[in-house]
Parts: sequence; structure tokens; C-alpha cells
Amino acid sequence: MERNFQIKPPNFENYITVLSIDGGGIRGIIPATILDFLESQLQELDGEGARLADYFDVIAGTSTGGLVTAMLTAPDENNRPIYAAKDIIPFYLENCPKIFPQMNDFGGIGRLFKALIGPLYDGRHLHSVLKEKLKNIRLTQTLTNVVIPAFDIKRLQPVMFSTYEAKRSPWLDAKLSDICISTSAAPTFLPGHHFTTEDDNGNVREHNLIDGGVAANNPALVAITQVTKQMFDHKADLFQSKPVDYPRLLTISVGTGSARVDEKYNSKLAARWGILNWLLYGGTTPLLEIFTQASADMVDFHISLIFQALYCEDNYLRIQDDTLTGIESSVDIATKENLDRLVNIGETLLKNPVSRVDLESGLSEPVQNGGTNEKALKRFRKIIIDRKETTTDKERRQISKVKSCCQLEKSKSEVDNDLQEKTKLSYVFHESCYPLC
Repeated sequence: MERNFQIKPPNFENYITVLSIDGGGIRGIIPATILDFLESQLQELDGEGARLADYFDVIAGTSTGGLVTAMLTAPDENNRPIYAAKDIIPFYLENCPKIFPQMNDFGGIGRLFKALIGPLYDGRHLHSVLKEKLKNIRLTQTLTNVVIPAFDIKRLQPVMFSTYEAKRSPWLDAKLSDICISTSAAPTFLPGHHFTTEDDNGNVREHNLIDGGVAANNPALVAITQVTKQMFDHKADLFQSKPVDYPRLLTISVGTGSARVDEKYNSKLAARWGILNWLLYGGTTPLLEIFTQASADMVDFHISLIFQALYCEDNYLRIQDDTLTGIESSVDIATKENLDRLVNIGETLLKNPVSRVDLESGLSEPVQNGGTNEKALKRFRKIIIDRKETTTDKERRQISKVKSCCQLEKSKSEVDNDLQEKTKLSYVFHESCYPLC
């Protein structure tokens, strides 16, 4: 790759920041490690109270990435995120062995038999811990805009749980716990999830949902699409700007790793497979692994193509490890040894060079003079903080103008005693003082 990794001098207040987190079961530990580092870097410059939700306009996550998204954006009683990024790894280390208890009896035979008669895991602990942590928090209460995909098997269509869309369509305003259970319900591993919501008229909407990874295991493009929809809506309540263009998007997409270099399967082998082998082979689930990997790669290639074609490729950072081997690439082997190994993989990934899809080969290649993922995140950190400060200053100026206008209108109303009796306080918000979206 010839181009160096260097973000162009920004017009901070016009940047839109997007964070995307892939699906991948227990491998969610890998992006959790990356996000822990990013949040710690933000805290170095902006104080210990800094949280990722303060800096990203949209955070999207699928499956395990949806859980991380909810944990980073769900509010506590003080209207701050219930989890800091540093708390996510301990959460996984504690709960993954309970969500995916390992079967010691009869090895692969027992696993195959269980897979034939139902999901490998009952999901009870996952349901319990999500309901305990997320309580009755709903989608519209998140501290920033989130997007979490799921798939409705009754309607045979994806469902995008978006904070922005939920404010417009109340039937999407589900509990975060229900959304997280749904987006994590990987076929053959965890049971599908059913719940209902209501619209403004009391009409009941049924949801029959499974893992969002069957539609968008890499939700980066879904997040960008949601931004585009909101930008084109003249009533948008987040972005005061012109229709979206990619040079204005700062996008960080974090994968959960893949076993691309392992080359576990080949056509001669698969030519002899029946339905059982496609569902379970060598301790893996080839069918699920193949279509989630294909979906994620297509998204990465598509976004890379657009950013590179518009000469703003440095605004898109994809952090992914394609070198997983053996049980490292599993979504459910939650032994202590494997979970610890995933933490180490995430830490090593920070030291790896920035990579980008080569549009000819379709493979990810190191960027010349791009530095490491760690250094790239530090560069993004500075821009994200400067953008936040610029936006905050702009909001303060607008609030100051509003107060000035309000005081002026109050003084005018006091001249007329009769009017003052009828309206003790008159606040008039002029569009010229506070331009609304």
C-alpha cells in the first residue's frame, strides 16, 4: 500500500464519529481489550470520567458486540454508563464459563447429540445476568445513538434496533435486555428469543428473533446507513449539517478475529459433508462460521472501497486479527485457558501494524508507514477529543444566545403589567437565536 496513515486536518464540528463492534461469542474479549485501551487513552487527556459513549455519535454492535454496545451506553442512576470499558473483560471472564458451560462427558459425541435435539446451551445465565444488569432500560434511554441488528425468523427479515428509529417508531423501543438476548441467539448455540412491544396506539408487535450475525455480523455499514438516514431526515435531532459524505465520517470498526490463515476447510472435504457436518465438524459449526465471516468481509471490503475511492481511507480504521488457530476461533469454548489467550490476542493486536483491504486481492495488508493499531487509536483519540470540545463550545454559545433572547423577551413582557399578570414568565425561542435541526 502506498498511502501513509494520516488523518487530514479536520473541521472538528463537522465530523461524525462511528464505533462498530463485530459478533463472535466469547471472542468479544478481543474488541473489549481494544476498547479498554481506547477509553484509557481518552481518560489520559480528558479525565478519569471519560467514557466512550461521550465521544461517539453512533455505537453499533452485533451479537457479542451488541452486548458490549449496551454495556457501554446503558445509563446508571447518575446517567453515566453502567460499565466502563475496563469492566467488560472481567464481565466476560466471570460470565462466559456460565453462559457456555463446557461438556466433559463423551466429548464431541455428546456435543453432536445435544446439537441434534436443541441448542447447545439453554441461555438461562445469559438471560438472567442481562436482565439483572440492564433492568428495564429501554433503547431510547441509551447515552448515545446505538444500532444493534437482530433477525426475525417469522418475518424472515433483519430488524435494526436503532435509538434514532426507536424515537420515531415506538414498537422498536424494546428493553435493552431483550435486544441483547436476541442479537446473541446464534443458531445451534442459544435459543431464539420472543418478546412483544407496543406502538403509540397500543398495537402489539411480536418479535421472534435470532442472532443479528446472520444479517450483519460486522455492523459498520449498518451504522453508516443509519447515519445517512438520519442526515437526510430534516427533523434529525443529532446532526445539524448537510447530507452525509464519507470524508466526514470517522469510523473505528473492531473485529473479533477469524481463522482465515488456519484454512480449516476445503472443497474436497466439504463435498462429502451432509447436514450434520455442515452444522458440526471438528468442534466448530462450519455453516454459521462461513456465512458470518463472509458477511463481515463483504462489509469491510465495501466500506474500504468507498473510503479509498474518495481519498479518505485514513478516516476508516479496521482492527482485526485473521491469524486465530484452533480453539481460539471458537465462539463458545470458554475455558479459563482459552479466555486468557483471547485477552493476550487482543493485547497483541494493539501492537500489530494498521492493515487495510487491498482492493485487488481482497486481503488485508499492512499500511506503509501506518504504525501500529495502538498508535492509530491515539491519533483518533486526539481528533475525537478536539471534536467533542469544539461541539461543546458551540452548544454553550447557542445556550448563551438562548438565555439572552429569553431575558430580552422577559424585559419586554414586564413593560406591560397586564400581560405580566397573565404570563408571569415569557420565554420566546427564536429560530435565529437557536437554530433547531
